[in-house]
Amino acid sequence: MSAVSLPAARALPRLRERVLEGLLLAVFFTCTFEKVHWNFGGQVGLADILTVLFLVVFVLTERQPLPRSSAIVLGFFAAFLVVYLAGYFDIDSQQGLDQFVKGMVKFLIHFLFLAAAVGYVARRGEHFFWRTLAWFSLGFVANALYGILQLVAARAGLNLDNVLVSPLTGGASSINIFGAVNGESILRPNALTGDPNHLGVMLDVPLLMLTPLYLRMPSRHRLKWPLAAVLAFLLLVLLTTLSRSGLLGLAVGVLVLALPYRRFARTRALLEPLGALGLVVAFFLAVRWHYFSVVIRTRLHTGGSSSSVHFAVYDFIPQVLRMHPLLGLGLNNFSVYYQLVTGRANFGAHSYWVATIVETGLVGLVVYVVFLRYLYLRLLAARRLGRALDRAGDPAGAQVRPLAWGMTAALTGTIAANFFYLTMQFYYFYAFAALLLALPIVFARRS
Repeated sequence: MSAVSLPAARALPRLRERVLEGLLLAVFFTCTFEKVHWNFGGQVGLADILTVLFLVVFVLTERQPLPRSSAIVLGFFAAFLVVYLAGYFDIDSQQGLDQFVKGMVKFLIHFLFLAAAVGYVARRGEHFFWRTLAWFSLGFVANALYGILQLVAARAGLNLDNVLVSPLTGGASSINIFGAVNGESILRPNALTGDPNHLGVMLDVPLLMLTPLYLRMPSRHRLKWPLAAVLAFLLLVLLTTLSRSGLLGLAVGVLVLALPYRRFARTRALLEPLGALGLVVAFFLAVRWHYFSVVIRTRLHTGGSSSSVHFAVYDFIPQVLRMHPLLGLGLNNFSVYYQLVTGRANFGAHSYWVATIVETGLVGLVVYVVFLRYLYLRLLAARRLGRALDRAGDPAGAQVRPLAWGMTAALTGTIAANFFYLTMQFYYFYAFAALLLALPIVFARRS
């Protein structure tokens, strides 16, 4: 009896660990798959389901104390909760209450996941950290690959979403069509995200985060050139989205990296992948110059209706602050106010910062800025740790410091892009923040 029960008792913790690990890696891999969702009790995405399962198993099985960073995240969770609940009293309609409940559910899941993911990745150590980063990055690659297939299929007259996504979700979706040139549609891939601009802004994270890591890799490292190919591919997909917000975020992130990595500007490691990508882009431009010249001029023009909407939403800030300066209109209530003013329903703010101020007021803005400041402080700690490891001759320094710089650029670029779009409320941003906060904890043990 005891001989049978003892192996079983030992196998149970291992099984729980594997389930917990698998669920977390699945969340990181699918956190950009917005289209994979179902409409029951609201819009429930695949990432929602996986996150809830991970949190349930984590709460039931985890016995290790959470690290200090997780405790601080829970402190921010409490601060945001107070702001949101106080702002609830500014809501004056059933529609506003429904939107508030949806926003609160997402907020609860996102921040609890952030605290739990930081604790779990930190406990599992370096090897699991790199595995998690790899699955997170591969999720972007899978999404981008689907975007290219979606674009090729659309050129052939096929809606790939109807073949692969709709039978799974029961919903309708397709590639984005941005006008036409001489009767030919301008196609912008949105892949498994909800919008080509979402895809473009999201791709800023792996591009900026992994580039410094790639540049510091030894030339004979087995991942050196595969990573170069991946980065060039992701940049190509970003270009196909025609996302100005994505390019803005990328440009700001590159400026962050320009000083610490300026010595790599003329190296083969940077010039060869960019040169290969430039040849591919030049080929398509040469073959279809008229078509692409019209598309490029259209996207560079800032006086169109799409551009005016991005700027017009900023006019709502002084209007709302005159009514509810401290706590705003209530969480997730921008679309309600927008419909009241313009008559257009289900319309997003087209700016995360406009949404933050309009929905949570000046108090909510201050709390969120303090939260971002904390993320930057942890990145500063990671860069200092990487410098210390470099000085000590530890090979991990050549990984920690570049990754910390890449994450700094990715965070800054995402903040900049979200002045004209809003992706910082999505799962991928919280997954990125979890890796960011876990980085200095995991590698501090080496020092």
